[in-house]
Amino acid sequence: MVRLLPSLPPYLASLPKPTAPAFSSSLRPPTMSSSTPVPAAEASRPRKLPVLLFDVMDTIVRDPFYHHIPSFFQMSMKELLESKHPTAWSEFEMGMINESELAKKFFNDGRSFDLEDCMVRAYEYVDGVEDILRSLKKNNYEMHTFTNYPVWYQLIEEKLKLSEYLSWTFCSCQIGKRKPSCDFYLHAVNHLSIDPGNCIFIDDRMVNIEAALSVGMVGLHFKDAEVLKNDLFSVGVELAPLVLEGETEAQ
Repeated sequence: MVRLLPSLPPYLASLPKPTAPAFSSSLRPPTMSSSTPVPAAEASRPRKLPVLLFDVMDTIVRDPFYHHIPSFFQMSMKELLESKHPTAWSEFEMGMINESELAKKFFNDGRSFDLEDCMVRAYEYVDGVEDILRSLKKNNYEMHTFTNYPVWYQLIEEKLKLSEYLSWTFCSCQIGKRKPSCDFYLHAVNHLSIDPGNCIFIDDRMVNIEAALSVGMVGLHFKDAEVLKNDLFSVGVELAPLVLEGETEAQ
């Protein structure tokens, strides 16, 4: 985990110090809840902190580019990287070119291809992460995507329905900024009207974590779902217990 901040995050500073917390199967640390939801309309609830910002590819969803695309083109990853245009994909991510322009420009030799179908078939949740999102939603945490992914995020949504858990709020193709630019992180903070120390940013790439830390966010380096559970616990985020199939929730 990476959590290198010079002071206690604001959302934790006002909370009572826990006494000998112990891990449980529900991963619910005692005395660390930032607020208790009241039975009223969502808009009337006090804002529950922290707000969580999630990278998408290889944090929530497996990235086909690394896992499937080389074999799709019958290439090694090294061959693919050497054959592709150096900036076409990043331009696509930022919405500077469209799909047809990407198809013309992706390879240096100009060969045509239809990548979309391969991508859609390969999209799937990273093991264990959907349960974490479900638990966080059950505990009423505010969650947003914070991704460099292009307009194809709509294909992910159609297949995996991420919006059941979090909002597609910060996508580089809509905003014209990319991680690890600090401007992208500051845009998110300003849009949310929140102290950066009340944001937890989760990403599988250290360069993006370091950028989050530089603007004052809490950064968690994603490795796998189990590590993320422990990291969230360590920064005071509660995971609600999930009801397994065949069980009934305690009244």
